[in-house]
Amino acid sequence: MKRILSLVLALAMLLSMGMLTAASAESAGMEAWEPFAERVTITVPVYDRSKAGYPAVDDNYWTHWVQENFGDKYNIEVKYVAIPRGDVMTKYSMLIAADDTPTIMMEYDYPKVAQWANDGAMTEINLDEFKTVAPTFYQAMVDHNQLGYTDINGKTYFVLTERPYHDTTFAFANFVRMDWLRKVGYDHVPQNYAEHKDAMNKMIEAGLCEYPLGLGIPTNAYITNFAYRDFPVDEAEWAMHSSLGTPSFAWYPTKRMMKRLNDEYHMGWYSSEFDLEKNSGGQGTDVLQTDFINGKTYMYGGYIANNMAWLTAFYENNPDAELAVASPFAGVEEGINTGAIRADNPFGMIVGFSSLATKDQLKAAWMLMEWMIQPENLFTLENGIEGETYKLGEDGLPVMLDYTGEHMMNHNNNIDMTCLVHASKKVGTIEQTIAQMSPVGLPQDFTEMLINNYYDLRKLADEGKAYSDPVFAVAIESESEYSATLLSLWQEYYAKLVKCDPAEFDALFEQYSQEFKDAGYQEIMDERLAAYEAGNTTHLPEIK
Repeated sequence: MKRILSLVLALAMLLSMGMLTAASAESAGMEAWEPFAERVTITVPVYDRSKAGYPAVDDNYWTHWVQENFGDKYNIEVKYVAIPRGDVMTKYSMLIAADDTPTIMMEYDYPKVAQWANDGAMTEINLDEFKTVAPTFYQAMVDHNQLGYTDINGKTYFVLTERPYHDTTFAFANFVRMDWLRKVGYDHVPQNYAEHKDAMNKMIEAGLCEYPLGLGIPTNAYITNFAYRDFPVDEAEWAMHSSLGTPSFAWYPTKRMMKRLNDEYHMGWYSSEFDLEKNSGGQGTDVLQTDFINGKTYMYGGYIANNMAWLTAFYENNPDAELAVASPFAGVEEGINTGAIRADNPFGMIVGFSSLATKDQLKAAWMLMEWMIQPENLFTLENGIEGETYKLGEDGLPVMLDYTGEHMMNHNNNIDMTCLVHASKKVGTIEQTIAQMSPVGLPQDFTEMLINNYYDLRKLADEGKAYSDPVFAVAIESESEYSATLLSLWQEYYAKLVKCDPAEFDALFEQYSQEFKDAGYQEIMDERLAAYEAGNTTHLPEIK
């Protein structure tokens, strides 16, 4: 009887534990949430792109909407912190030094968040605990195969957001003067470098412009040399050099790229004073953008959005102009440029959390992410108010309207808020996604051109010519130590190599390469290669 009773008690305990486990699983997520007993304050970064005509990024109708619909319900104060888009690291460094780190810390570039984690600014997290609070968000990471990017140095720091169609750069486009092309005999945008070169020189000869293209000193470490790499690229070299956080200067693709710029400069394509300007890479207003708006140059590019102020300004200044979307093949030249592109990472924001955050703040931040990823909340944040910011099309999908009233959304349909969920808005098919994000209120409709541009990029991706940088599972200490110095050197070398006598280019590049290595790049190369050989990096995608 004692044995039977023991068995019965044991079985009862097992059943009880099973029921508790099931109940716990059922209560995970929003259904289990209750308001905090005491007010919890969290701070959330949001990019400030300094765009004229837009509301303050940290205090507007939609930040208040988040507070009213999420924060007030759970006794959470949600405060937004403006982060200058062109100077992210400086702003974060100031906040970290002042012990005022945002509860949520996030960036698109892995080296930046890796540095914060390595410097102790981020707290280690438990993904099982995160999954309990934010099961929808966690499952999205599973679905997008992102769990392999959550750890560094064997510890878990990050959760990842989605990046739709990450192996194309469809959300960015270069716009060119189609009317100028027609005047020099082209009925299409150049499809290779020979055509591009011919068109630029003819525009100069025809007096359409003094300098057809804008150029400026780069403001960030990323060197756009993907197209100048051999295809396929050597994987060990890729691991040593390919980076958003450190200029890959002392590498043959950069030499090829700079040699082309030097040739173009001496053909008269760029102003002799280009080195007095900064190239923000489409991230904000600069002289390059202003020159395009004023009808002085052939091309300028930026991220696609319904409201593109610089395109609006362009047509105001050039009412008879015709624009087109540049071909991604315009730079292709056998033996020099393959047309390969830098694919975006297979994730959007890499999100971590402040080492100063309390347990309640951590939970509140996870709650915000789970709440925002719910379809109904995300839809409102990205589309706004029906009849004002959008209307429903015949297919039942939102069509964005040209709206600037009280409920106006910020840059690219509030993307700098919803980036906490994904890197770009996604609606239905890729064609539908592009249609709803295409600029509105302009004399030309670019939807079809942007769709065609996507399929050109898709072709490159399908050929294996779209890949990203390696992601390291260990911190690369030397990058944190030398990156700022190397960026300064890259900017100095850039101007000198573009302007130098072509006969002196090779010797000058070799001299600068050695100086660059001696200034810390050799240590970075060695450390990155060691991490690669130890199996602590991602790998290049297989070529189909």
